[in-house]
Amino acid sequence: MALVIGLDADDTLWESERLFQETEAAYREIVAGYQPTVDLAAHLLDIERANLLIFGYGAKSMTLSMIEAAIDATDGAITSSDIGRIVALGKELANHAVEVFPGVVDAVASLADRYRLMLITKGDLLHQERKVEASGLAPYFFTIEIVSEKDPRSYQAVLDQHDIAPADFVMVGNSVKSDVLPVLEIGARGVHVPHDLLWAAEHVHPIEEVSVPTIESLAHLASLLEAWEREAAG
Repeated sequence: MALVIGLDADDTLWESERLFQETEAAYREIVAGYQPTVDLAAHLLDIERANLLIFGYGAKSMTLSMIEAAIDATDGAITSSDIGRIVALGKELANHAVEVFPGVVDAVASLADRYRLMLITKGDLLHQERKVEASGLAPYFFTIEIVSEKDPRSYQAVLDQHDIAPADFVMVGNSVKSDVLPVLEIGARGVHVPHDLLWAAEHVHPIEEVSVPTIESLAHLASLLEAWEREAAG
């Protein structure tokens, strides 16, 4: 069994959600001066969800959603100066330094010695490309796939492109919704590496909850894969 391993990027290899949450907190501070009684977090989330099919994921999408949400929440009263501050927040988020998690470089390098590795991430193309390059991890992957959505169809398309059978593929990431459930649906395997923070739109509905292999960090992935290989060998 020649396994091919797919690794998620944001909040699996490097910090992401904390930066988005810090940006959102700064946004709420700006808009709260106009509407102190509105649940600005829920309001922004609703607009972000509605915009996913238009703008996709990532810092650029969040910036556009924050601007729309600010105008809507304040009934158009927000000043151009404060809109400028929101735009600046988005730029700061998009240009933030990449913070690779401790132990990730060694874990990925070790995995690359034994398996073919793919990086599969979703989000804004330019932003994700910049983060991949800045991380220094690109040489360990035989392909880097930046997709608009992580669903069964997109995973199947990636596997078909590289002539990989789902039975030989394992996807690893921090989101059960994006990194595990879709690959299970096409007959591949998924491994969950939880992160302390998870975007509200990535939470799994209770009816979708399944029992999946979970590891504390990427450092524990090799032993799990080896166990699967021994089991397959009989």
